[in-house]
Amino acid sequence: MLIDTHCHLNFDGYDADREAVLRRAADAGVTRIIIPSVDLVTGQEGIDLAERYAGVFAAAGLHPNSTANFTDADLEAITAQAAHPKVVAIGEIGLDYHWDDSPKAMQQRAFAAQLALAAKLELPVIIHNREASDDVLPILEAWAATLPPALKERPGVLHSFSAPPSIAERALAINFYLGFTGPVTYKNAEELRRVALAAPLDRMLVETDGPYLTPVPHRGKRNEPAYVALVADRIAALKGLTLDEFAAATTANAERLFRLPGQPSN
Repeated sequence: MLIDTHCHLNFDGYDADREAVLRRAADAGVTRIIIPSVDLVTGQEGIDLAERYAGVFAAAGLHPNSTANFTDADLEAITAQAAHPKVVAIGEIGLDYHWDDSPKAMQQRAFAAQLALAAKLELPVIIHNREASDDVLPILEAWAATLPPALKERPGVLHSFSAPPSIAERALAINFYLGFTGPVTYKNAEELRRVALAAPLDRMLVETDGPYLTPVPHRGKRNEPAYVALVADRIAALKGLTLDEFAAATTANAERLFRLPGQPSN
């Protein structure tokens, strides 16, 4: 049993065969999927899919590349979406210094506001960090120190982790989980595999980030939840575990972090 804790199943790249994608996921042992939000529209689309499918859940929030015109009205809309019973996190939120879609100051303002909302609602956060570790980690460390007890042990996940080992250590020190995606299977990803090998088993999640970051041997094609098993299998081998052992651990981690119910029956 596996949980894909990050797949953009609401993107239009799945419109033609979403039902088949979900069937293949089930056949691969994926019992639940969490759909992150990129903006208010995709947030609602994720909720709509979560209402339609028992094993699908959603997150609410603005991706940093969607924050150029962030307003208090956006925060109110995220708050309303987060009230839905199948919304299990605020995200994906964070900082992205690779693209220039939003000024850094505005990204940081939106990030701080959404972190404060997550603390208020006692929901974990899904963090996007691209080339911004020097700002993301201090912000998260300060935020984590203020959290209520209910959230302090499950503050969130650094999605699709790709930073150096020192950043992983700092994130783990404030009880964050690390999410691993397809790049852990890539030939040139030795540092990422070292992070995965060193990470505590009880703080690891597996993700696809579909339709992106497709693992080997499907690299270059559209990613989908069924392929999360390839990520899990690669890390299990690193750690000297069977796929079943690693899958059981990461499933328990996802259930704990996101407070997911047991395996659904569709």
